[in-house]
Amino acid sequence: MSAYSVNRRRILSLWLPRLPIDRITRRLMQVSAAQADAQRLDGLPLPLAGEDWDGSVGANDTVRVERAPTRITSCDAMRPPPQAGEVKQVFPSVVVAKQHNAILIHSLDEAAVRAGLSIGLPLANARAICPELTVYDADEVADRKTLEDIADWCDRFTPLVALDPPYGLYLDITGCAHLFGGERALLQIVSGALGRRGFAVSAAIAPTAICARTLTRHASGKIVADGGEAEAVSPLPVSALGADDAITAGLRRAGLKTIGDVASRGHHEITARFGASFTALLQQALGQGDGPISPRKPLPDYIVEKRFPDPVATDTVIALNLSALAHMLVTAMDKQGKGARKLEASFFRTDGAVRTITVEAGRPVTKPEVIDRLFRERLEALSDPLDPGFGFDLIRLSASRTEIVVQQQRDLDANVHDNDELSALIDRIAARIGGKRVVVHLPEDTHIPESAVQAVAAQHHLAAAAQAAWPERIEGEPPLRPLRLFDKPEPIKVPFATVPDGPPHQFTWRRVTHAVVRVEGPERIAMEWWKQNGDGPTRDYFRIEDEAGLRFWIFRDGLYDGEPAEAEDEAVPPRWFVHGLFA
Repeated sequence: MSAYSVNRRRILSLWLPRLPIDRITRRLMQVSAAQADAQRLDGLPLPLAGEDWDGSVGANDTVRVERAPTRITSCDAMRPPPQAGEVKQVFPSVVVAKQHNAILIHSLDEAAVRAGLSIGLPLANARAICPELTVYDADEVADRKTLEDIADWCDRFTPLVALDPPYGLYLDITGCAHLFGGERALLQIVSGALGRRGFAVSAAIAPTAICARTLTRHASGKIVADGGEAEAVSPLPVSALGADDAITAGLRRAGLKTIGDVASRGHHEITARFGASFTALLQQALGQGDGPISPRKPLPDYIVEKRFPDPVATDTVIALNLSALAHMLVTAMDKQGKGARKLEASFFRTDGAVRTITVEAGRPVTKPEVIDRLFRERLEALSDPLDPGFGFDLIRLSASRTEIVVQQQRDLDANVHDNDELSALIDRIAARIGGKRVVVHLPEDTHIPESAVQAVAAQHHLAAAAQAAWPERIEGEPPLRPLRLFDKPEPIKVPFATVPDGPPHQFTWRRVTHAVVRVEGPERIAMEWWKQNGDGPTRDYFRIEDEAGLRFWIFRDGLYDGEPAEAEDEAVPPRWFVHGLFA
């Protein structure tokens, strides 16, 4: 037994070695089915997550069919039309990418392997070996999106799913394999589902992530018990470790062809020659050490879910089950005196599509009725309705952020009731239109007008807004700041003004000329040199009234006697702006 086998994790590693070509093949099958006006064909792969699991054929998925023209003409002329039941000829397909100024094969299908092609082979050589070759350009962005969609689908088995780029995944199945009939059954479920959807997949389960990943390269389907890591990986070639090509080549030159050969040498020898990182990698593969994985999503504080042997599709049944999960979640949180601030409901469709709905609350939620109301508001406001398709086989409700609930007097303190009602109203509005669109304003310690107020989300800053201290207006004096302040000052044309720091006699704004009849000011505001490096000119603000009684807040950006520019010795001419309107 390994010294690290106590409470050892169980890691399921998935590797999709032909992900780029499988993604393109699946997409072309879907396009062909759509052109044939068929909704679904026997054996057609179904998407596992999102509306289109493998993205779309974009500009980078350019198809280049390389064939000999004379040969095609001869075959087409002599070959009779295909008969019923005849298998259509499949030409080898490859995905190519440019590496070191050479176009090399990046991925290939089974037909290309049978034709003698391999990854890393130059495209020119591949054409010579197989003239009838279909070539696609690599698209790393689409491949990454497909891998992330597969990871979303894997969330139904465990919330701890991590990416193993470029074509692998880690699933931490510690303590949850029994829900699916054991580790062997779970491995078969995952591999079978991906295989039916057109992906070549290799999978293995081991106590450490590196050991499981190593097995997927050469021993797919293997399950290693605690303490059996070294025996399982020793016969495998050193390339299965996934180390750099230079390290792998160096090991082979030294006569160390298998992992067992490397393990037989002293760790200090391996470290001196190939570095400490490779030694750590080797130890994890042998079960002599372990390393963490980085899940794509943080583990929620509380999580409840319900699986359905018969998928549910009606809104009523979905709402009832979501309400039941809300009661379970509140019960679990109440035992530790906590309430939910952020909730997520995930709906897993039978065809693999996953839809996640998120709501937030300004105060910790401790009642299932409030959770029901928030999700009802959110679902009714969705621009893209929740489509059950053929039904959901799993609904999961989680509290990703919780807080300790502070008990307060609820019967005599009217202010507490008012705050609760206001917070509940804000939560409902935010669930419909989004939390970033419901804001409160907080004062900032600055004299720059456009920075004196900060708009923040009301759900998270309601208490701060209630306690914020604003400058009080002097009784009997006109307001110093306009009722409406523009986000960006708008330029105005001033033909002439009193020099050096007087107001304009008239100005033109939005193609309308205003004659100035009353003026208050100036109010000089200098920029904050400690924040802006002194490159902002001085402003002189004026409260102006025109002949029609309209009142403006305008300023001159710069001084007539000149302020030197930062990079030049010449003075910058002042400009005039309108910054707001008084009532």
